[in-house]
Amino acid sequence: MPRVAIAVAILALYVYGLVDVIRTDGRLTRGFSKTTWIIMVALLPLIGAALWFLIGRPRATAVTQPVYQHHPTAPDDDPDFLRNLEQRRRQAEAERLRKLRDDAARKNQADGGPHRSGSTGTGTTGAATPGTTSGGSDAGGPAAGEPGPRKPGAAGEANAEGNPEAK
Repeated sequence: MPRVAIAVAILALYVYGLVDVIRTDGRLTRGFSKTTWIIMVALLPLIGAALWFLIGRPRATAVTQPVYQHHPTAPDDDPDFLRNLEQRRRQAEAERLRKLRDDAARKNQADGGPHRSGSTGTGTTGAATPGTTSGGSDAGGPAAGEPGPRKPGAAGEANAEGNPEAK
């Protein structure tokens, strides 16, 4: 029975040593290269494994950080993305506001200037309310200081049916 126990111990040492050499990072081996250690442990089972554990194996104090491949990170984990997110949002908002102002300016120029609301009297006494004429003239023309002729349905006037929206 002792012979079997010795044979099993040698076999376990051999297999454990070979697996340990194979799994160890090549940059961490001491003494020889990783390939040389694999050959030594494979050809000299007892001596090779013993030398690996005594000389070639990296020390426990030399713990290295695992080497990770550079892979893309999620956007919410990327600090550059998060840093530039607010800046891109502000630029998009500024661009949207600029387009709105440009469209409004173009519309005002196409309509002949900014829209006017209410009466624009020039300081004459007895200023008229919109839709009425001042003075005794019923000629149909506007009185002095009033805007030009009005079309039904424009600027809040009602048409024949009383609907201010219809034209």
